[in-house]
Amino acid sequence: MDWKSTRIDALLEQALIEDQAARDATTNLTIDPDLRATARILARQEMVVSGLGAIPRLLEIFARLDPRPQAQTRFEVIHHPEIFDGVRIHGGQVLAVIRHNARALLSCERVILNLLQHLSGIATLTRQYADAIHGTHARLLDTRKTVPGLRALEKYAVLCGGGTNHRLDLSSGILIKNNHISLGGGLTTVLKKALEQRRKGQRVQVEVRSPKELEEALECGAEAILLDNMTPEAVKTSVDRIKQAIEAQKKSGEESPWIPTEASGGIRLENIRAYAETGVDFISVGALTHSAKAADISMAISRESR
Repeated sequence: MDWKSTRIDALLEQALIEDQAARDATTNLTIDPDLRATARILARQEMVVSGLGAIPRLLEIFARLDPRPQAQTRFEVIHHPEIFDGVRIHGGQVLAVIRHNARALLSCERVILNLLQHLSGIATLTRQYADAIHGTHARLLDTRKTVPGLRALEKYAVLCGGGTNHRLDLSSGILIKNNHISLGGGLTTVLKKALEQRRKGQRVQVEVRSPKELEEALECGAEAILLDNMTPEAVKTSVDRIKQAIEAQKKSGEESPWIPTEASGGIRLENIRAYAETGVDFISVGALTHSAKAADISMAISRESR
């Protein structure tokens, strides 16, 4: 993750502006402007860490937003070498130590914690799903079910947890879903249009929900298949059918490229292993980003010892 990229920079800046961190009324009235302090960020549960790189960047952006001298003072963010984004840690471990002006720490505290809790929560849940399918052929995917404006960070958290990113946005790939099919005149019609008019290198994926739709998608040249809201048994049958279609092409001398298969819909932690054991290539889970519980992380700030 490039924490200094234009997109991430703008996102972090907006978070500080939203909280009016540079206009912290309580801190400005009660804390000596020259006081320095040490903040310890503590994990209060077992978790997978994500978002540590946001801490120094937030403090740098805060200094740009707040022209007062105390915001411009030096700061130091210290990580233990064994703690980094993507590592699993136990409750009670210190994620990072920050030495800075006390006012700056108090004004940025909530934004720092909100990001770390949210991203580490996603990474932690993702790791649970990834562990559940460990040793199978399947790879875990996220979806576009993200908080508006936070997609880049949330998808980064999925990577920290051991998942794989699906499409970043609607321009990143072609996925023909049920509504495209019903509004566009049927599967055959919309698939033909997509195959004819796509950009070079774009793979056309089609969502199917029944054996009939699968047969139509294969007949029309779908290059990837999304098996939507099927039982594990139905997914296995569909995966086997797709393999048969590829083998039939090989025997007839036709070009037979790999047709990636993906299962989605109704997949939970307790049943994902059953889906993974069907032989499907990918399993996409919206819950990774839309239902992850925030990790329990706290920040204790104390006067800096001299």
